[in-house]
Amino acid sequence: MTADNSSKRDWETHPPYNFPAYTSSVARSPRQPLIPIKHRLLERSAPVYGHESVGPLDNDLTKNGSKGGEPLGERIIVTGRVLDEDGRPVRNTLVEVWQANAAGRYVHKVDQHAAPLDPNFLGAGRVVTDEEGRYKFYTIKPGAYPWGNHANAWRPNHIHFSLIGNTIASRLVTQMYFPGDPLLNFDPIYQSAPVGARERMISDFSLDVTEEGFALGYIFNIVLRGRNETLFEA
Repeated sequence: MTADNSSKRDWETHPPYNFPAYTSSVARSPRQPLIPIKHRLLERSAPVYGHESVGPLDNDLTKNGSKGGEPLGERIIVTGRVLDEDGRPVRNTLVEVWQANAAGRYVHKVDQHAAPLDPNFLGAGRVVTDEEGRYKFYTIKPGAYPWGNHANAWRPNHIHFSLIGNTIASRLVTQMYFPGDPLLNFDPIYQSAPVGARERMISDFSLDVTEEGFALGYIFNIVLRGRNETLFEA
């Protein structure tokens, strides 16, 4: 997992920096061609903190933010594998997630959406991939929320993913969506990605992952590079 110029990233499948329908991208996108900057040894070898301090409940968002009760909403399981361009597992990678609660609100002072906070749901978790590159989270299905990008704009249900390898320069960020969400057709963030590539951000429902009487299961595999790579934020 690397972010340097030698990585085999398929940039043609990623969204353009400037996508007018996603209004904030207009002001934030570069106006001149990007200049590649080669990473120094320090950036390639500096330690990343977090792998060694993952706790036993960090991957269970239904418990790690609890103040003595159960979080509200539909319990789900999200699992998958982190793979390289050749389908090999990427081991010992820190996978972090953050999300809105079932009512569509984040635990963050900037989020003033008129929806209730859940005292038993923090909305953040992390885990390290195993020898097969596998990760697993227990959580609550996030709700949609308004975001002011355009008239009556609502973000689809989604979970943010961050992956960190051996150095901070290797960090990759993406979003996971849910199958059949009607808001995907109206979301400029999702729609900015090319057809045939954007679908890689949609998880698959799995009855095999589903735990009877407890939680529905979804599979979301993450491919770091190559023609089948997951779309990551630039």
